[in-house]
This record gives sequence, structure tokens and C-alpha cells, in this order.
Amino acid sequence: MDRVVLEHILAAAERHLAEAECQLANQRERVAQLERDGLNTAEPMRLLIELEELQAIHVADRDRLRKKLRLSR
Repeated sequence: MDRVVLEHILAAAERHLAEAECQLANQRERVAQLERDGLNTAEPMRLLIELEELQAIHVADRDRLRKKLRLSR
């Protein structure tokens, strides 16, 4: 794959990771607020766990792209 294309893909991955971090922070705050209010957190916590797992996959993909770019020098 062309280096310029890889750089664009990596930049998009970085943007998506940053956006997802905001979503994760919001979901963590939702769970914390529900806990403070003494409400059921089962579904919001399940969603949070899924988002964290998905984020870990995206981080691994981003890291793979970074490595590929380093090796293409």
C-alpha cells in the first residue's frame, strides 16, 4: 500500500480514536451518575465494556498502521 494512503488511513484512525475516547468518557460518567443515584447500571455498564473492548481493537489497528509506516521508510 502506498505510504501516503497509509498516512491518511492512520490520520483517520487517530481521529476516530480521539472521538471514541470522548464517547467512553461520557459513558463512564453516565454509569457513575447512575451509581450515585442508586439506579441500575447493568445495561450502561454492558455498553461501556463493549465500547472499551472495541476501543482496544481500534488501538491495536492504529498501532499496526504505525508499525507498517515505520517499516515502509
